[in-house]
Amino acid sequence: MTQDLVLFTRTFDLLEWLLPKAEKFPRQFRATVVQRLMDAVLDFNEAIHDAHRQGGSTRERHLRQADAHLDTLRVYLRLAHHWRWLSTSQYGHVSAMVAEIGRLLGGWLKVDKTDKG
Repeated sequence: MTQDLVLFTRTFDLLEWLLPKAEKFPRQFRATVVQRLMDAVLDFNEAIHDAHRQGGSTRERHLRQADAHLDTLRVYLRLAHHWRWLSTSQYGHVSAMVAEIGRLLGGWLKVDKTDKG
């Protein structure tokens, strides 16, 4: 239970860091690529909150959806770095944040699966 609470904190930290950065991305891409990036991180946040409120197979489904949203976020962050919207140090920082979130999510999935089995 403590591990998933840390996940919420780290996700909030990611949102707090990423939202202001995304506002500075090129205007011409804000309705497309930037919106999709933000959708991915916000959908991830909603999925973990939904998982926290649920149990059983519904929880696992939400956790799997969260994992998929995190993978999508990784792709968009890689593109943002490739297009130089994020500097190498910014990309390194956000990648480390996402990697930690991924480990926390993986731990929650593992514990949830162990509790069932």
